[in-house]
This record gives sequence, C-alpha cells and structure tokens, in this order.
Amino acid sequence: MMKMRCAICGIRHESNSFSTLKTQIDNFGIARGDEITAGDFWKSFEDVEWVPTLVAGASPHGLVSKEAYLELKNELISRLRDGMPVDGVYMSLHGAMHVEGIGDGETDLIKSVREVVGSAVPIAGSLDLHGNISPELAASTNALTAYRTAPHVDGAETRERAVNHLIRCMRGEVKASNVLIKLPLLLPGEYAVTEAEPARSLYAKLPEIESQEGILDASILIGCAWTDSPYTSVSVIIVGEGDGEKAHEAAVSLANEIWSRRSEFVPEVEVASVEEAVRIGIDSDVSPVVISDSGDNVTAGGAGDIPIFLEKLLSEGAANTIVAGLTDPDAVKACIQAGVGSEVALTIGGKLDKVNGYPFGITGMVESLNAPSAALLKVGGVRLILVADRRAVIDINSFQSLGVDPREQQIVVVKVGLLHSDIRDVAKKPIMALSPGLTSLALDKLPYRQIKRPIFPLVRDFEWNAAT
Repeated sequence: MMKMRCAICGIRHESNSFSTLKTQIDNFGIARGDEITAGDFWKSFEDVEWVPTLVAGASPHGLVSKEAYLELKNELISRLRDGMPVDGVYMSLHGAMHVEGIGDGETDLIKSVREVVGSAVPIAGSLDLHGNISPELAASTNALTAYRTAPHVDGAETRERAVNHLIRCMRGEVKASNVLIKLPLLLPGEYAVTEAEPARSLYAKLPEIESQEGILDASILIGCAWTDSPYTSVSVIIVGEGDGEKAHEAAVSLANEIWSRRSEFVPEVEVASVEEAVRIGIDSDVSPVVISDSGDNVTAGGAGDIPIFLEKLLSEGAANTIVAGLTDPDAVKACIQAGVGSEVALTIGGKLDKVNGYPFGITGMVESLNAPSAALLKVGGVRLILVADRRAVIDINSFQSLGVDPREQQIVVVKVGLLHSDIRDVAKKPIMALSPGLTSLALDKLPYRQIKRPIFPLVRDFEWNAAT
C-alpha cells in the first residue's frame, strides 16, 4: 500500500510588541528531521509517511527579529522543497508571532508554504488559544484548531485533532475549510481562564458545535492583547465541510454569544494595586498569599526585572516572604562568585525593561545557589530568587532546588499573570496585582497603533453583530 506523505512544519512564538527586547535565533529551540517525529504519536498512523522539516519555538518575548525569522523560515522552506511531493502539511503554530519589518509571522509563513506545495494540498494547523488570527491565514489553510484550556494542559490533544482532520482531508473523506469571525473584543488572557465564567461555559459549547452535521471543529481564540497588530482580537474559527454554510451559521451564533457576554470577562481572583496587594499579604490570616506581578509577566513577554515588589515589601518590613524571581544574569554570577554565606551588594532591575523598570540597590546574604541558573538572596526579611534567564519560577522543584518551600511562606510574589503549574495549587489566597510593565493589564494605557478600532473595552459604546 502506497503511504500518503505528510510534511510537518512550524515556528511558534507569542510576540509582545510593546517590549523593547527582540527574540533572536538563540532564543529558539529547534527540532529538525527525525527529531520531530521521535514520539509514539507519529508512529500510530500506519498509512502515513511523515516528512518532518523544521519545528521551532521560543518563550514569549519581544518581536521576533527579521534576521532570526528569515533564517528559520528559509531553512524550513528548503527542507520542505527537498521533501516534495507531499499530500498534506501539518503546521505547529502559535498564532501571535509578530516579526519586525514583516508583521504577522504565521501569515507570511503559510504563504511561503503554499508557494511550495500548491493550492490543492490540504494544510491543517494547531494553535494556542492566545493567537491573533489573520483572515489570510484562515483562508490559506483547511483546518485550524486551538487549545481549549488556559492555563494550557491540552497541547497534545490539540495537535491530535489537527492531524486527524488533516489525515481525513488527505484521504478524501472530507473537504474542509475555515470560517473565521473576528470580534472587536480585546482581552488579556488573565480575563479568560477556562475554568472560570464566562469562558468555562463558552468553551463547553465547542464539542456540541462539533457534533453538528457539516462541522469538523470549533475554536475560540482569546488572542494576545500585547501583540499590537491589525488582527489582535478575540476570534472564532469553525471548520466546516462542503460549502461551509453550517459552519458559518455556527460561527455567527457563537461570536454573538461571546460578544453579549463581553463585560463578564474579568480576572478569576482578587485584583489589587501593588501597595494594596502587599498590605493584604502582610495582614492575611491565611498563607501563602501568592501575588501575581501581572505587569512584569514573563510568560506573556515581560522582562522579569522590575523590582517594584521587592522595594515595596522591604519598605513595609515584610517577613517570611519570597520574590520569585527577578531576571539578572550578572547578579546571579556575582552571587556565585561570592559563594553561599557571603554578603553581596548589587544593583538590580531595569536592565531589560528600561521603560518601566529602574535600578534598585540592595545588600543581602547569599543563602543558596543553583549554578549557573539561579541564586537565593536574603535581603532583610525578604528572600529574592535571582534567575539568569527570563523564566517563571512557579514549580515546587525550582523553589526546593534553592532550599525553600513556597508553602511555608507568608507571601510569594511570582512574575506571571494567571497562576499555573504548582503555584496555582500552593496559593491559599491568590491576588492579581495591577503592576506596571510590558504586560500591563491597563490596556487603555498601552500605546496601540495597529489595532483595529472600535474595539471593546478601549471603546465601550458601540454596537456589533457577527451577521453583518
């Protein structure tokens, strides 16, 4: 039996266009060829011969540099050409990649893939639900499907749906196409946790929609509010069969329901200013109080080096408190050189985010090290985890590798927005602080230039209907 040939491609990135930083080639993890198909998942399709090209991904950061993107794209396209002919293409995407000098990265990438494979070859893609989807991306692919959980726990399931849709298209069982509706609605991810209303009930409708005749797949994409692009908004994608009439009806109905509930999207936890959050934490009868430093959220492209919480906690005389963590590779090196038990004087903060951050001088004792990536510093009654790279310190192992247990603290400050990983379960009292930074939740204060207006909540008084 002749096997169908299916290419695997992808470049994944969530780009924060308000960041002054750039995502460079060394920020990407890159898999090539057989590295991509090493798992059991790919072996389960007996009638498919995989043609793995290149799949790259980087953590949320500033715009992808043009040089980095073109280096990745050119290699991907070259490998795809070498693998031709193919009967289908699976694309591993995010949906919010923005490239300096180019704009929407997914649209540019899919255009290049189409030039190689032609218009008749089906293409399916998996997306993050924080993707900002362009009409051209939807029109140039046959089936797009997105995560249904935030925090994300369904990456494998989403990939499986996309691949299964693609295989059916390749076999000729279905002829699929996307129906995309862009809502004039701007939401930070922190306002759409899928375990909380209204997202919970809206996402619960997706399997019901998919059960309808003529519909293959249904997705709601919250979008990435920190990517300033013409496509930044909430999206609905319904994948239909045949003429797509049923898919269009379902998309209109779902989009209008989301729009009718737009004012219900709010954080799932208590919200406070920096000052209020610190005071609540100090006075709380339950612990740990876990405070999200939402404006400096590294999981959405924040720099991770604004010292505002450390400064405030020290000024308030807080004790049994940990700030986890603050990005400063030079400070980590200085702690390693000094050694455990040594006193060090450091200036931290404002080295990456020079718009919202500022230098802050501290003197503390090095309590423990996890060389070369992290150091624990005791400054007064506050412990500070310094990290050498931009990453969220939110899992128990990261704390315990430095000899501390977040469950034993009165206050834990983390540089994320919505709580996920172990820290979500640790928090006895979660608070989302409206702190400054590249991922500020004060969307009306962000310098949007490309976003399409009117858009809620930047403009509140206007009517919209998906059917018109």
